[in-house]
Amino acid sequence: MAQGMDDMDNNRVIITAALAGSATFKNQNPAVPYTPAEFADEAAKCFKAGARMVHIHARDEATGFATADVGKVRAVCDAIRQKTPEMIIQVTSSVGATAEERMAPIIAIKPELASLNTNTMNFSFVNRKTGQIVFDMVFTNTFTMLQDFGKAMEEMGVRPEMEIYDLGGLDNWVLIQQQGIFREPYNFNFVWGVAGGMKFRPEAFAALVHSLPAGSNFTSCGVGTEEFPAIMQSCLMGGHMRVGLEDNIRLPGGGMAKGSYELVECAVRIAEQLGREPASPTEARKILGTR
Repeated sequence: MAQGMDDMDNNRVIITAALAGSATFKNQNPAVPYTPAEFADEAAKCFKAGARMVHIHARDEATGFATADVGKVRAVCDAIRQKTPEMIIQVTSSVGATAEERMAPIIAIKPELASLNTNTMNFSFVNRKTGQIVFDMVFTNTFTMLQDFGKAMEEMGVRPEMEIYDLGGLDNWVLIQQQGIFREPYNFNFVWGVAGGMKFRPEAFAALVHSLPAGSNFTSCGVGTEEFPAIMQSCLMGGHMRVGLEDNIRLPGGGMAKGSYELVECAVRIAEQLGREPASPTEARKILGTR
């Protein structure tokens, strides 16, 4: 079970919907939201389907590119809160050219949660069938950024969710946590299938779970077809589930998802088959330790 949960919460699963991300666009799936209204509509559908948290990368409405512009991020968050006030909002800290730009929306908006990346890595798009590199970059997350971002989040009352792309990222966080920056419960997300990160392997998943410190919750997400085995194993091992068009645009059978809400519906069905049910908003906040 997730270590941050008590007995009465063991069968509750928190489903997160990652609505847009930085790399999926309307030409890939028309349901990817760009405008605040589109984000709000999709979040409401996801909540109705069983999601209790949304992960947000705001978009520039004209270009569709992800943006750290505080006004645009605030507009998305406000639209979601107005339409679905019960929904937990998690804002990314990965968008922006500098550390200051990446943290600016979180400092200004103070969402309940924010992502916290744990290691510098290749972060690329590679054709899985041919090995051809489509896009190549280095995603910078130094120890200083891990320390400073995490400390700022905790001081503001924003719960960090540590993004784990490999076991080294978890080890990095453990080193920094010796300073006592982070408070329990600790919230982690295992990310599978990014070119530059780890490919989904059941034994690697188990190793990560068994390496977590006491007082931890974990969820999981996977890119493309790795989404479904990743969330299934997470649910099976007592963790939580993240789906959405940021990570994957298709249903298990290969058909195009009509929205992130259809992927949430898939997650709910998986959870039900494993004897678990979506947490209520109150239960989800209790598990995650949000305000």
